[in-house]
Amino acid sequence: MTHKAPNRRTPHRRNSRPHGRWSRRELLQRSAAGFGGLALAALLGEQPRAESPAGAAGPHFAPRARRVIFLFMHGGPSQVDTFDYKPLLERDHGQPLPFPKPRVVSSATGSLLRSPWSFRQYGQSGAWVSELFPHVAGCVDDLCIIRSMHCSNSRHGAALLELHTGSDTFVRPSMGSWITYGLGSENHDLPGYVTLCPTLTHGGANAFGSAFLPADFQGTPIGNASIPSDQARIPFIAAADPAPQRLQRMELDLLRQLNTQRLDRTGPDDELEARIESFELAFRMQAAAPELQEIGDETAATCRDYGLDDEATRNFGRQCLMARRFVERGVRFVQCTHSYKWDQHSNLKAGHARNALEVDRPIAALLRDLKARGLLDDTLVLWGGEFGRTPVAQGDDGRDHNPQGYTMWLAGGGVRAGMTYGSTDDYGYYAVQDKVHVHDLHATLLHLLGLDHTRLTYRYAGRDFRLTDVHGEVVRAILS
Repeated sequence: MTHKAPNRRTPHRRNSRPHGRWSRRELLQRSAAGFGGLALAALLGEQPRAESPAGAAGPHFAPRARRVIFLFMHGGPSQVDTFDYKPLLERDHGQPLPFPKPRVVSSATGSLLRSPWSFRQYGQSGAWVSELFPHVAGCVDDLCIIRSMHCSNSRHGAALLELHTGSDTFVRPSMGSWITYGLGSENHDLPGYVTLCPTLTHGGANAFGSAFLPADFQGTPIGNASIPSDQARIPFIAAADPAPQRLQRMELDLLRQLNTQRLDRTGPDDELEARIESFELAFRMQAAAPELQEIGDETAATCRDYGLDDEATRNFGRQCLMARRFVERGVRFVQCTHSYKWDQHSNLKAGHARNALEVDRPIAALLRDLKARGLLDDTLVLWGGEFGRTPVAQGDDGRDHNPQGYTMWLAGGGVRAGMTYGSTDDYGYYAVQDKVHVHDLHATLLHLLGLDHTRLTYRYAGRDFRLTDVHGEVVRAILS
């Protein structure tokens, strides 16, 4: 991470040696440690460092949140059917939209389409929530609902990448990568960034990749969207058998020796050093991850709360439970993906009803569980999709993509609980009051983690890059 100049990370361009400085490899060699020594020390009981292998220096200022759980609803949930109640949409059902539609749209759309679901107010905050989310509605006083989100692209792939990386046109590091680059991991034996059952479409690995950041900051995928979450595991070979572990240690030491010889010839190489660090982390994870992935120590009541006893909720419920287990053990950024189900261009009523049923109970259980364990205060939970949907109909029973105005919500981690921020127009098409762009959302997330988004930069190809690029304002009104 850079503070303009000098760089907080090693301030050299790739393949250039900073004058008068040692590389991390040289420092480790000169201290007679090396990566093998570090791994051995960890296995012998060394206390985990609250930093990444690359030496992240920590936040710029006191953080309100220490970690993030991102609940990604791939496909685009409809704001006017979930958290953005529009009485006029009900009243004027079937009438033409009384103002112009956007100049750029995905498909042809028709007249106003009322929500098939009723809304009512919940909690002391009185926030309006659709009957689609009865369990989340019970947690509404812990939510900060942003009803004025907007982004730049109406296509799934571009909008998904914009939400995850800040750019809808270029390959850029994901927000989880930026966060772990800035803060590192709190557990020396686990990745700083984990993504559970990520989507393989609409950007694929770019959504959790590190791009030009060193490779050790990319997300670690566990499973993918085509695999049930109870089968999504980090594979290990004979982790409990000391003989294969000793053999693996010998192999890694030989590999380190060969890579060190290469570095002697080529000079500092962030990509190669990150690869070495990734091998060492994988070795250390053999002791930490198998137990973490087994949920036999969870009570029957906890498993029921997350919906593991129900076929409809089991898949996303396990993701949410694993997210709690990962953040509890110091993983900095965890993403759960409900993919790819929210894209109801037709059959809205059946599709959104099924989708909400699958995620509502697990999400509420996660919020309650974090709160009961004292984790919600410094864990930031983010919910939403890559865009929203139109209040006008597509076909008889569908809604098109809508990046002009939609809803996301946050909970915990220093945001104001029981708050509704911003608004769309009377029918829910355009964000009109206190608009929040994706860049603003990213700036706010980083701020809550103690990071100044204008200073979290990395020099690449002759310029300083950041998650928010040249945009983004912290939404201070939602901070507690």
